[in-house]
Amino acid sequence: MTDLPSTMKAMVLTGHGGPEKLEYRTDVPVPAPAPGEVLIEVSACGMNNTDLKVREAAYAVDFDPNSGAEEEGAAASIAAADGTTSLTFPRIQGADTVGRIVAVGDGVAAARMGERVLVDFSLYHGRDAEGRPAMDLWNVDYIGHGRDGGYAEYVAVPAENAHAIGREIEDAALATFGCSTLTAEHMLARVDVRAGQYVLVTGASGGVGSAAVQLVRARGALPIAVTSRSKEEALLALGAEACVARQDFEDADGRFDGRRFVDVVAEAAGGSYRVDAVVDQVGGTMFHSLLRCLKPDGHYITAGTIAGYTPRINLHTVYMAFLNIHGSSQGQPRDFARIVGHIEAGRIAPVLGGAFPLSRLHEAQEAFRRKSHIGNLVIVPDAKWEAVGQAHAL
Repeated sequence: MTDLPSTMKAMVLTGHGGPEKLEYRTDVPVPAPAPGEVLIEVSACGMNNTDLKVREAAYAVDFDPNSGAEEEGAAASIAAADGTTSLTFPRIQGADTVGRIVAVGDGVAAARMGERVLVDFSLYHGRDAEGRPAMDLWNVDYIGHGRDGGYAEYVAVPAENAHAIGREIEDAALATFGCSTLTAEHMLARVDVRAGQYVLVTGASGGVGSAAVQLVRARGALPIAVTSRSKEEALLALGAEACVARQDFEDADGRFDGRRFVDVVAEAAGGSYRVDAVVDQVGGTMFHSLLRCLKPDGHYITAGTIAGYTPRINLHTVYMAFLNIHGSSQGQPRDFARIVGHIEAGRIAPVLGGAFPLSRLHEAQEAFRRKSHIGNLVIVPDAKWEAVGQAHAL
C-alpha cells in the first residue's frame, strides 16, 4: 500500500438523526485490508433506503401492534435475533460499491490486483452444508452497517464479496446492481417463481421493484408492475407484461380502493383473476388486497414496508385460500452469483435514475426521498465525478 494515500475523503455518519449527522471529512484514514480482504478504490456506490432508515433510527422492530405503544415500533438499526446490533459510530455507509482492487490482504491472490469489481453487500457469518459462506439468519448484517462501506474514496471488504465484472458497462450504471437486485432475486428464489407464472410487483419503479420486474422476466415469468401513470412506459420497457397505475385504483379523493385494485390486477393478469406470487415492498393499507389477488396456494413475500408495517388482515383469506406468507431480507451468495451471471449475459439492465457527488450526499438523500426517479441513484467520489458521474447528474 506504499503508493496509496494515507487519508481519504468520506461521508461519515456520526449518530442517529437528520442529515446534519452526515459529515463530509477529508482526513479519514485509508483502511488497510485485513487477511482475506481486498482494498477497493471506489468509483461509484449505489444508494439504498437502508441508508436513510439507519440514520433516522427508523427500522421497524418486532413488537405487538395491539399494545398501543406505537413508539416501540422503531429501532436504531437492524439487529441480530438476540437484539444486539453491530452498528457503531462513526460509520461510513454505502452498500453497493463499484471500483478496482488496489491492495490485497494476506491470503488473497496478488493476481486480483486491478480487478474491476461489484461488491456483494451482505456479510455472511454462516456456512452452508458444504462449508461455503451463507447468511446466518440469526445474525443478518451488511457492509455500510456492521463495517464501513463505499461512501468514501476507498473501502476494504472481504475478498469473497468482491465480484469481478467483465462486461462493458460504465461504473455508475454497474453500481445500480447490488442491495436492491440481491433483495429482489432472493425474494423470487424463496417463492420459487417459475416460467409462465404471473407475479405482481409493488413499488415497481424503485430499486428493488425495477430489479424484480427484470428478474421475473429472466425466469420466464410475467411481471405485473404497480406504479404511477407517468412511469408505466419505463416499466414496460424493462419487461413488465402489464402495469397497474395508482390512478386506476384510487377513488376521487386519492384513497386506496381495495376492490377496484383486485379487479384491475385481474384484468392485467389476462383475466385469470389471480396471480401466482406477490413481491411487495409497500405493505400498509394495500396488504390485504394484495393477498386477495393471489391464486389458492399462492405466495406473498415482503422485504419492505414503505407504507407502514402494521397492516390489517382478515385471516379467513389466508387459510381458506391456503396462502403462503414469507419474509425476506438481503440474500445468499448463490443469489448474487446468479445476478453476476445475468449482468454478464446482458439479461438484466441497469436502471440509473441519476448521480450525485459524494460531498452532496445530503441532496442525494432528499432526491431519493422524493422518489421522482426510476431505479437507483448513485453516489460518486468527487475526484471521480467528471469521469464517472457528471453525465448522469440530477
